[in-house]
Amino acid sequence: MPTDQIAKLDDALHAKRQSFDKIPVVDLAPLLDGSDPDKVAGEINWALANAGFMYVKNHGIADAVVENAFSQTRAFFDLPEAEKMALHVSRSGQTLRGYIEPFGENTDPEKTRDLKECFDLGPESEPDCPFFGPNLWPGDARLPGFRGAVYHYHEEMKRLSMTILSGIARSLDLAPDYFETKLKKPISIQRLLHYPPQTGIVDESIIGIGAHTDYGSLTILAQDDVGGLQVLNRDGHWVEGTPIPGTFVINIGDLLQRLTNDRYLANLHRVVNTSGRERYSIPFFIDADYDAEFAPLASCIDADNPARYEAVTCGVHKYGRFIQSYPHLQKIPA
Repeated sequence: MPTDQIAKLDDALHAKRQSFDKIPVVDLAPLLDGSDPDKVAGEINWALANAGFMYVKNHGIADAVVENAFSQTRAFFDLPEAEKMALHVSRSGQTLRGYIEPFGENTDPEKTRDLKECFDLGPESEPDCPFFGPNLWPGDARLPGFRGAVYHYHEEMKRLSMTILSGIARSLDLAPDYFETKLKKPISIQRLLHYPPQTGIVDESIIGIGAHTDYGSLTILAQDDVGGLQVLNRDGHWVEGTPIPGTFVINIGDLLQRLTNDRYLANLHRVVNTSGRERYSIPFFIDADYDAEFAPLASCIDADNPARYEAVTCGVHKYGRFIQSYPHLQKIPA
């Protein structure tokens, strides 16, 4: 790459490289096989209380499932712009499925424009409330393996999320099936992401995705090997979420921070792609049923730490956050 095209980071965008003990790796095997679930729960407790993020390994998802999803993701974003725009998210209304062009969604709109493009899908269902309804699929003739591969990935992530949530429940001294009552028909979003490389001088006004917390309960992220994820640590430094083969990156969202009365952290994170390469990632978001209520657990409240939040319902909270990022939702009557 010519010298004048090498990206130069503004000082505010330099991630401080630290030992990634700061973002711990949790081995899920003792939880999956039942040999030592309490050990896993303890590691989850430390990770979510201190970082809000963790890597998980030995998670039980076959490599081929992930590889197929990445292959189809690259194929989708290689489609001509007109074909992608025919599936634009605005065509789905409050269902919030489909394609989002670069700068079409901005997670920190007062500070940053997001240089990314997305495709969102979810469970096929009746459009009875926001986040539910049919998906907008590209034609099978154009991408014959797309629908099967990415929907299968969605279902595998849904299964894994319930395992991880059972570990989180244990980490809070709750029954392992605590979250099942809140996730009978959960909101879930399978997102495919493409981040073009940036060149020249890069500052916070345009980066891959601006600093944000996730809106719901749990995120499971598959990364390619390009890197670019940054997570804010307790000292106010941005730490790189370096890709680790065979792992997923896990983080919690606002609803679990609320549930734990700030015991667990929905942490700020962002993406800055100055690698000179195309970056692809596949995050899966699972929240809860639309009407599921989240309020601080009694076990997370005491005289020194009174309740910090009022109760909210999952769907109302999440939809309120989406309105801030999606211009087309601002035109739909409440």
